[in-house]
Amino acid sequence: MLIVGGGIAGLGLSLALARRGIGSRIIERRATFSEAGAGIQISPNGVRALEDLGIRAALEPLCGRPQAIHVHGANGSLLQRLPLGAWIEARHGAPYLVAHRRDLQAALLDAVRRQTSIEISTGFEVAGFATAGDGVTLTSSIGSTVTGRALVGADGVFSCIRAHLHAGFAPRFAGRTAARAILDTNAVAGLLDPAVTGVWLARDSHVVHYPVRGGREIAVVMIRTETWADSGAEIGWSAPLERAALAAALEPFAPRLQQALATAQDWRRWALFEAPPLPAAGTGSATSMGPVTLIGDAAHPILPFLAQGGALALEDAVTLANALATQGDDVAAAFRAHERLRRPRTIAIARAAKRNGWIYHLGGFAARGRDTALRHLPPERIMAGYDWIYGWRP
Repeated sequence: MLIVGGGIAGLGLSLALARRGIGSRIIERRATFSEAGAGIQISPNGVRALEDLGIRAALEPLCGRPQAIHVHGANGSLLQRLPLGAWIEARHGAPYLVAHRRDLQAALLDAVRRQTSIEISTGFEVAGFATAGDGVTLTSSIGSTVTGRALVGADGVFSCIRAHLHAGFAPRFAGRTAARAILDTNAVAGLLDPAVTGVWLARDSHVVHYPVRGGREIAVVMIRTETWADSGAEIGWSAPLERAALAAALEPFAPRLQQALATAQDWRRWALFEAPPLPAAGTGSATSMGPVTLIGDAAHPILPFLAQGGALALEDAVTLANALATQGDDVAAAFRAHERLRRPRTIAIARAAKRNGWIYHLGGFAARGRDTALRHLPPERIMAGYDWIYGWRP
C-alpha cells in the first residue's frame, strides 16, 4: 500500500494498517519530517482513534486536559462556561485532549518506526501516477518510480493526488487567515487561565488558546476575515506576522488578551482554504478511483471552527484500515466502502464548521443576539449539540 504524505493522516493510516497485518510504504515529499505547527485539539472521537492506533498512552502525558471552554466577548466579558474535563469524559467515555502538533506527529512517527511492515521514503516529490492491472506506479519529479498494489493520497489540502483525480475541485481561499504562536504559561500568569480553553469573539476575528505540553505552554491561534494580499509563495505554515500587524489585529480585544499574546516570541500566519465536496461514488470518479483514494485534508479540507481537522484524519485512518482488513484483496471495494461510510459525516462536519465560523465573526446587532443566547443557554445543552461529532466510534 503506497501512502503519499507523512502527516497525521498518512502516519495514522500506516500504523492502523500495520496493526491489522497490512504493510505500507509512506512517500514523503520533504527530506525530513516537519516539526512545524502549533496546537491541535483532539476531541473524544479523535482520542478513540488514538487508542485504536495504540499511541494514546505515549501522547497523553504531553497533552493538556482543559476543564472547560470559557467563551469571552472581545472586551473580556465572560459569555459562557462550557464543560470539558470529567464531564465530557463521563459523557463520551474518552477525554478532550489538547496537544502540540509536534508531539502528536512525534508519537505517530515513533510508533511507525517500530513497525517492520512500514517503509518510509523521504525526498520523493510526486509528479504523477498511473494505474495498470492490479497496481499503481508513482513517478517523482526527477523521474524515479515506486510501485504498489494501491495508492492513498494523504498529502493535505494541496494534494497532488487530488489534483490528478479531480482537476475541477481545487481548493480555494476561504477569505480568512490564521496566525499561531506558543506562549510560556508562566509569562502569562494572571492574564490567561491555563486550565481552560479560551475563546474570544470579535467582529471578523476570534482568538482561541489552550494548554499544551502538560500545561507548561499555551497554544494560541487567531483567525481573521481578510484578504490574503501576500505572494502565493507564502501560502503555508511559515509566513511571519510582524509585531505591528499583530498589534493592529488585536486592537478589538481586551487589554489583558493583547498583553498576553504580545509575550509570544514568534507568530506565523497562513491562509485558510476550503474545497467543494468530491463527487459521490457512482457519479464520476468520486473520492476513490479503482486502486486510488484520498483521506484527511486531501479528501475533505475542514475549516478550523470545530477543531476537527486532525480528529477526522485519525478517524479516516482507522476506518480505511478496517475496510481494507474486511474486504481482503479487493482494494477497490474497500476504498468505495470507506468513502460511502465517511462522506456524509465529513460533509456535515465541514458545513457545521463553516457555519460556526460565520457565527464567531458576527458583528453589531447579530453579535449581541449571539452573546445573549450564549449567556442564557444551559452549557450542558450547548455541548450536547456536539454529541454527533464526539460520539464517533471506530
